[in-house]
Amino acid sequence: MEKAEIRYPTFPQKIIILVGGFGSGKTEVSVNLAKFLVSDKETPLTIVDLDLVNPYFRTREAILEMEALGIRVVAPQGGQTYADLPILLPEVKGAIEHPQGRLILDVGGDSQGAKSLGSLAAVLDGAGGYEMLAVLNSRRPQTADAAGCRQTMARIEATSKLRFTGLVANSHMIDETDMAVVVEGYELACQISKETGLPLAFVSVRNSLLEQIESDGFDCPILPLSRSMLKPWERKENQAEK
Repeated sequence: MEKAEIRYPTFPQKIIILVGGFGSGKTEVSVNLAKFLVSDKETPLTIVDLDLVNPYFRTREAILEMEALGIRVVAPQGGQTYADLPILLPEVKGAIEHPQGRLILDVGGDSQGAKSLGSLAAVLDGAGGYEMLAVLNSRRPQTADAAGCRQTMARIEATSKLRFTGLVANSHMIDETDMAVVVEGYELACQISKETGLPLAFVSVRNSLLEQIESDGFDCPILPLSRSMLKPWERKENQAEK
């Protein structure tokens, strides 16, 4: 098997918005994209936690990890860290209007989570351009086929008052993910790309699977993925082992 030469994601726009259905793995992708892009030390990066839906897998769970890499994290702090309330911090609007380098918006799942984005639509439209990427996971019921993906994307666009500009293939089964699952998601995302005309920005691949990628495997960039989003009991187990 000939080893693939990996192409990595690039973005001309400073603002990158990641949205997906429940369980799409959107926050894991957001955090890993932030860690990848901040490797360019000359470009500051801010990530905004707009996930007001999921009580577990939220960007704020990885604050310490990201801040250690020089990433600025805008998220509820202190006693509001785990609040399931529609809290929009004043810093969010400021971060969009005056981005310091690159800006990633991690938006909550499906149309319910996209409500927070809708309240910022006018600000984003006046920001001079953005990328809004639909994170697709073929292993979730609502996005298991092309029709479900299109319906989920249409709901998000209607609620957010914004249009998608690209796609992300992120099919996974957490620790049970294998290359067959990744390829399945890639093929579905390619189908959606053909049907909608939206480009496939990248496919996410766990670091442990990168060696299995063949030279002709993916006709798009690849985002290497390491797991940062852990359930509360998994974090406790990790801390106990240290």
